[in-house]
Amino acid sequence: MAAWPNPYLPLLLIAALLAFEDWLSTPSCSGGSPALHPASGDLRAMLVADLMLLGSDATYADRFFRYHLMSKLITKSIHTTNPDIIIVLGDISAKGSEQSESKWVAVLEQFEGILGQYSSLPIHIVLGDKDVGGCLSLDGKLVHRMANHLPGLDSSGCGAFEISNTSFLSLNAIALLCGDNALRFGVEKVMEMESHRFQRKRLNGPQHYSLGSEKQQDSGAHSWRENSMTSGSGPIILLHIPLHKSDKSDGGIIGVPIFPEGTVSDHPLDSLSSKQSGDDGTRLYDRLHTLPANSTQYILQALKPRIIFSAHAHSFSDYTHADGTREVTVPAMTWKKSGVPGFVIATFGQKGTVSVNCCSLAQEWYTMTGYSAFLFLTALAVRWSHWM
Repeated sequence: MAAWPNPYLPLLLIAALLAFEDWLSTPSCSGGSPALHPASGDLRAMLVADLMLLGSDATYADRFFRYHLMSKLITKSIHTTNPDIIIVLGDISAKGSEQSESKWVAVLEQFEGILGQYSSLPIHIVLGDKDVGGCLSLDGKLVHRMANHLPGLDSSGCGAFEISNTSFLSLNAIALLCGDNALRFGVEKVMEMESHRFQRKRLNGPQHYSLGSEKQQDSGAHSWRENSMTSGSGPIILLHIPLHKSDKSDGGIIGVPIFPEGTVSDHPLDSLSSKQSGDDGTRLYDRLHTLPANSTQYILQALKPRIIFSAHAHSFSDYTHADGTREVTVPAMTWKKSGVPGFVIATFGQKGTVSVNCCSLAQEWYTMTGYSAFLFLTALAVRWSHWM
């Protein structure tokens, strides 16, 4: 019977594998890794986007390699950054709008499995275009069924919550993108009520009304144009589609950057409104993948956001709007849409400060090369043992 040429060689191979996996799963963050424990009273959030999970439709390669490895990457990232809450900025599913309710639940269960021991952390999930479909297939009943499985969201796909005295408002950006539709009116009503609540809070001191409460319902007559809030005094806005970004260099038509062809969503975000969805309008929405200027103005003026977090672009960006509002776009947490998956760690200070760290993870070819090298060395060691 052949023996190992060196009795310590198997231990060395295992140690090398563990060291490689530790290096592989450790995130690289801008400005260095955040302190393990934030200052007393501060809130730390981990923001991820575009996981594009397949649930029960996942292939064996996805289940036993990609998702297994993703679980290692995410759990190590959580352990390293120690967030108080995990926020998913849409597209948790690769094709949620095409799936049955049971398959949507399977996607959510798969995400819990990926989080492992950290699934007990507070989690908030925003709806994206992969989850609810593009404008031509946007359906209020589908959104309502999906929102029923996401604590904190109402029937329009929006949600307001507070944690550690920090206020958040998540919006159904797909409804805002798609022109006149019933869901859009519901989203605008949520924004109007939240604007009114923050103004009452500013005038009358801290008080919290849950969405749909009787006192909030009376706020419909209040116009957001009369907003007395100061810039940055509103909630933290969470949405999947980025806001319109002004750029006079485009000739003044719609001043937003055009997304590269490689990052355009598989779902066409066609406008539902016939007034806005001609052939030219549809192509424009498909290329832009940002909210229209009027919806952007509505969000900025009605809510005076403390900061905005968006996704969908699959890469990180940090942009300041003309009124001084900061918008951070979170990169995709998948190899399918971005060569370098990543996430954002945001720390919200008690005095209104917000620090943002963009963290990146290993590229897929790094992992493939590393595991292939390990298998090659193991096979070589076994073959060597037969020669001895």
